[in-house]
Amino acid sequence: MKNPISASATGTTAANPFRRDNKGFNRINDRLFSGVIWTAGVLIIAFIFGLLYLILQDGLPKLTWDFLFGLPSEIDEGGGIGPTLLNSFYILFLSLLISIPLGMAAGIYLAEFAPDNKLIGFVRVCVEGLASVPSIIFGLFGIALFVELFQIGLTILGGAISLAFLNLPVLTRVTEESIRAVPAEQKSASFALGATHLQTITRALIPAALNGIITGICLVAGRAFGESAVIILTAGVTTSGEMWDFSLFSPGETLAVHLWYVQSEAIVSDAQEIAQKAAAVLVFVVLLINLLFRIPLWLNSRKTRR
Repeated sequence: MKNPISASATGTTAANPFRRDNKGFNRINDRLFSGVIWTAGVLIIAFIFGLLYLILQDGLPKLTWDFLFGLPSEIDEGGGIGPTLLNSFYILFLSLLISIPLGMAAGIYLAEFAPDNKLIGFVRVCVEGLASVPSIIFGLFGIALFVELFQIGLTILGGAISLAFLNLPVLTRVTEESIRAVPAEQKSASFALGATHLQTITRALIPAALNGIITGICLVAGRAFGESAVIILTAGVTTSGEMWDFSLFSPGETLAVHLWYVQSEAIVSDAQEIAQKAAAVLVFVVLLINLLFRIPLWLNSRKTRR
C-alpha cells in the first residue's frame, strides 16, 4: 500500500521544477519592470530639471529689485514688471476667493447629497467636460458677459471671475473624488458618535480629504497664475500705469500676458532680455506656490499621524 504522505511529497517534488521556473521568470519580469520604471522616472526628472535650467539660466541672474517693482515701458529700455506682477497675485487671489468655496460646495453636494440618477450623472459628465475645455472658451465667455453684456470693459474684475469659472470644474471634481475616497467606516463612526451630517462633513470628511483638496487647489492656482488667454480677452494687455492699484475696474495685464506681449509685440530694444527675466520670475513663482501649498499638507499629515 502506497504511503499518501510520500506520494504527496513526490508530487510536490515533481512540481518543484515548474514552480522554480515560474519563480525565476517572475523575478526577471519584476526586475525588468522595475528597471523600466526607474529609467522613465530618471528621464522625466532630468527633462524637468533641464527645462527649468534652460528657462532660469538666462533670466534669474539678471533679476533686480528695480525690475521686479519697476513700471513697464513701451519705448525706453529697462522697464520693469511691477504692476503686472501685482495684477497676477491680485487676480489669482480674487479667482481663488470665488472658486474655492463654490467648487468645494459643489463637490460636497455631488459626493454627499446628490441623488444617484441620470440627471446627476449628466451633471458630472458636464463638469468633467468643462474641466477639459480650452481656456480661450472661458475668455470668450468673459467677453460676452463683462464686455458686451455688462459694458464694464477689460478689467481685473472680469479677468478674476472668468478665471474662477476656469477653476470651478477642476475644484468640483477634485473635492468630490477626495470626499468619496474617505473610508465609509470613518463616516459611519462619526454618525455612531451622534454627529450630525454637517458635523460629519466638517469634522470628519473634509479633514480626511484635505490632502486631495489642497493638491487640487495647488494645481488650479499654478494654472491660473500662468494663464494668459483668459486674461488677454477679459482683462486686457495693459495696466493702469500705477504700482499699487487695487481697483477692480482697472486694466489687468498679468505677468504671463506681459511675457507674451514683450515676446511678440514689444518694440523696445531689450525685449528679449525682459522676456527672459519675466519667464524666470513666472516659473519661480509657480514653483513657490507649489512649495507653499505643501506646508498645510505637511501639517495635516502630522496631525493625522497623531
